Amino acid sequence: MNSRRKAIEKLYKGVCTIKEFQSVKDPETKRTKQTEVVILKDQPCRLSIKTVSATGERDNAATISQVTKLFIAPEVEIKPGTKIVVTQNQRTTEYSYSGFPAVYPTHQEIVLKLFEGWA
Repeated sequence: MNSRRKAIEKLYKGVCTIKEFQSVKDPETKRTKQTEVVILKDQPCRLSIKTVSATGERDNAATISQVTKLFIAPEVEIKPGTKIVVTQNQRTTEYSYSGFPAVYPTHQEIVLKLFEGWA
């Protein structure tokens, strides 16, 4: 592992669990049902939350929004629609993947949104 990647991973303060909604066959009933499946557990990561303030042209009122970004190892594959449960600073929050990752040799960055349920 290169020194840049080690330096970035020292900043990881959280862990995440990656979950997908998949078809799973019940061995007893032989029925297939949709269920939440853990793909990866306790993966080191870091959340970065940026608050963006903007003034609208119509009403001149300031609006505030947040951009939540997940920093994680570049080899971790996270599919669109995946639930990502992040625990950082003693708080656990469920997110979903809301964009294509920016993948670098040292890490990847994924913009997240709050999880609102399986689509």
